[in-house]
Amino acid sequence: MSQRRGRQAAPDIWPGFVDVISSLLILILFLLMIFVLAQFFMGQALSGRDAALDRLSHQVSELADLLSIERKANADLRLNLTQLSSELANTTAKAEALQSTSEEAQRLNADVAALRALKQELERRISEMDAALGEKDTALAKERHLSEEARAQAALLNQQLAAIKAEMARLNTALDASEKLAEDQKIQIANLGQRLNQALASKVAELARYRSEFFGRLRAVLGQRADIRIQGDRFVFQSEVLFAQGSADLGEDGKRQLAQLGQTLAEISNKIPNDIDWILRIDGHTDKVPISNLQFRSNWELSSARAISVVRFLIDQGLPANRLVAAGFGEYQPIDTGKSDAALRRNRRIEFKLTQR
Repeated sequence: MSQRRGRQAAPDIWPGFVDVISSLLILILFLLMIFVLAQFFMGQALSGRDAALDRLSHQVSELADLLSIERKANADLRLNLTQLSSELANTTAKAEALQSTSEEAQRLNADVAALRALKQELERRISEMDAALGEKDTALAKERHLSEEARAQAALLNQQLAAIKAEMARLNTALDASEKLAEDQKIQIANLGQRLNQALASKVAELARYRSEFFGRLRAVLGQRADIRIQGDRFVFQSEVLFAQGSADLGEDGKRQLAQLGQTLAEISNKIPNDIDWILRIDGHTDKVPISNLQFRSNWELSSARAISVVRFLIDQGLPANRLVAAGFGEYQPIDTGKSDAALRRNRRIEFKLTQR
């Protein structure tokens, strides 16, 4: 009994294993059935599509055959119409020749009328057949539209490709021509540059000759004065020679000096050729001591006003206004950076420079 109780207590797994196996087999069978059904329906769909394509091809062939038959019948009717027209012409000629016999003429006229009626009937039938042929041609054209459209697209693409190739060839030709033209223009520009540099050098040398004469004449006129000197390409007047302190009005001594300068410059300007675009620039300079009064609020305004006063006086002396330029620099272009009275005095000046525009 103890052994029997031991055997009864052991678990029995076989029924569960059988259930799992049976469930798995049922699932596999279900998947196989789904696969078979899918294959079946797919085959039906494909076979239906092939059958539809076959029917469509057959219909196209039948339409082509019917069109050929109708065209042949139409040709036969046209031939009969031609023959009847010829017979009608012959009969009409005979009727005109036999107008003397009334009975014969009436019979011929009846035949002519019958032939004309038959001709009209044939023409009507031909018109109907032409209309039917037109409808059939339209149906056949619709069936062939897809292939013709593809051919047209291919032809269009070929045309576009040929046009692109032709355009590329044209652009390459234009590019070569442009490069050649650019090389020619570079050579011309280089030649023009050389000629321009030579002309400028000639004008500069000619102006330098007149500037040298200008400085020499002024030096002879003004004499050896410490307050009037030449620095480089400039003729420098100390401000005290022309103006009182803090003023832009010319003094009497300054007017005399400028009158001599204007007379000399007028004589020299008459000798300078018209093709030399020269100007006399008058630059006003002050020292760095600030100024602020009712008339001038800064050294910049004072230096500009002094330069303008000199320009106006020279214009009154007969110099052309288009050859004079006034510029004010204030205290920002010193020639002596010192702080002594002598340095400040040197910086207070009016400069004349004969140059090109």
